[in-house]
Amino acid sequence: MFDYSARPELLKDRVILVTGAGRGIGAAAAKTYAAHGATVLLLGKTEANLTQVYDEIEAAGHPQPAVIPFNLETALPHQYDELAATIETEFGHLDGLLHNASIIGPRTPIEQLSGENFMRVMHINVNAMFMLTSTLLPLLKLSADASVVFTSSSVGRKGRAYWGAYGVSKFATEGFMQTLADELEDIAAVRANSINPGATRTSMRAQAYPGENPQNNPAPEAIMPVYLYLMGPDSAGINGQAFDAQ
Repeated sequence: MFDYSARPELLKDRVILVTGAGRGIGAAAAKTYAAHGATVLLLGKTEANLTQVYDEIEAAGHPQPAVIPFNLETALPHQYDELAATIETEFGHLDGLLHNASIIGPRTPIEQLSGENFMRVMHINVNAMFMLTSTLLPLLKLSADASVVFTSSSVGRKGRAYWGAYGVSKFATEGFMQTLADELEDIAAVRANSINPGATRTSMRAQAYPGENPQNNPAPEAIMPVYLYLMGPDSAGINGQAFDAQ
């Protein structure tokens, strides 16, 4: 497990947007960021899930989060612009962006993968990630110390059979992170890095490995040290790096 111990007020006064915040790793990250002082913007497509995370953060007495229902599969360019405008009006800037939302799609040989399925995975995992990053970058640049964290995978670092569109999308994620990091180097107080969560007890993992005993994998809460490290000031100057949560 990534070795890092975060001080309680690590993210005090920071505004952090988390995609896919309704469940799994996204929900765990949102609650962990809030517990360390951040105002968390909970973005996801299922409002009921986001509201549950919101209620848990409120009940714990952490800074009041915001719920942002947003469907990355169907969102149009003007909706991204409206999202950025709303965040600017409400918060003035953005200190962190965790790209956590993604889908697996069919795990099948490429020969049997339909174009429709391939494009759906790429749209949610890559196109939407690009749209969100490019639209929110001006707000991130208004922060004195901002961090963009991308969620990768071991199959996005070395290709493996039958991971199809998902594996390709995670290679794209790594490439996008590296490109962005190189562009931001020395010209903005914004850094970009990626995290491979590893095998974690989530519904997505269960979908990918139905025969596996989920209890053998750590809960999302257990892999949070690297998520805290990259989102806080202790990682200032760390840019363009690929991290493993485990």
